[in-house]
Amino acid sequence: MQESNKFLRSIGIPHSALLSVIFGLMLLSFPIGMFVVFNSGIGGDINFEYPLYELDLFDNVPHSFHFDVTLGDAFTVLWIVYVIIFTIAIFGPRTTFFQTLSPILSNGKISFQSNYLVSITTWFSILILVSAIVTFTQEGFGIPTLPPPTDNDLIQFFYVTLAPLIEEIGFRALLIGVPVFMMYSHKFSIPHLFGSLWNPSRHLHIYDSKKAISLIVLVAMIFGFAHIATGEPWSEGKFAQASVSGIILGWLYVRFGLLSAILVHWGTNYFIFSYANFVSQINEISLDAAFYHPLLNTMEILFLISGVISAFMLILNYLTSKKNPKLEI
Repeated sequence: MQESNKFLRSIGIPHSALLSVIFGLMLLSFPIGMFVVFNSGIGGDINFEYPLYELDLFDNVPHSFHFDVTLGDAFTVLWIVYVIIFTIAIFGPRTTFFQTLSPILSNGKISFQSNYLVSITTWFSILILVSAIVTFTQEGFGIPTLPPPTDNDLIQFFYVTLAPLIEEIGFRALLIGVPVFMMYSHKFSIPHLFGSLWNPSRHLHIYDSKKAISLIVLVAMIFGFAHIATGEPWSEGKFAQASVSGIILGWLYVRFGLLSAILVHWGTNYFIFSYANFVSQINEISLDAAFYHPLLNTMEILFLISGVISAFMLILNYLTSKKNPKLEI
């Protein structure tokens, strides 16, 4: 027990430092994204004044329902939504982000229930680590993980920015949240339903976790299949990567709520692509080449190191809590 506590304390400082750096990079991604959209040539002939209804997303919408909304307007709305969610994560649900880092520094104990952003930055790095392992393993067997071709980087940036909201509400809140509510709720009311969809574990007594886990895995498989079978599909390697990511996002949703799942998904989409597009525009290189730029490589190494440390701390916290049930993890 004492050796475990000493080890947790010894890695508490670097772990807190890494989480703080990731937090700072996430915060900086907002102005970087604004620069990319409004002050760069990312879209070529298409810029932020491009009508939103011209996107393929609205092909089936009748012309009479078209609104005078531009791509820049849509980005602005999305930024406002994410800033609000990000602010809630910084200051809640019990303490602020930096106040929650104190126990990690002193004894290595991660208290996810005290602050959303601690769980978000921790699990974001773990998701990046797991995705990298899956991708590396599949490529060793000749199974590529390639994104769908895109004609315009600005439109692609909009889609990856929008996806966390749409996909987390659809795959997590509806496909997981509604069945979980039906399985574990002992009463029905509209406020209780919405509260349960927002944070299942806080509003429901999930006494049989096997059912919830089975549902999370099933929806994750659907999530993975959707990436290779709908719209502009990814290569076949995306199925396993997206499915594993879906399991992590589904568990985050049930355990910590929709806010955490949205922001971790936002991290893998908008956060990373904002820097990649920024590097692409500043250095006048393709977006694919930008992902191999030293800045993006350094960020990836940072995420992987944070993921390894976070995973070790979670395992040790879990083992310690088994020996000492009063210890919160």
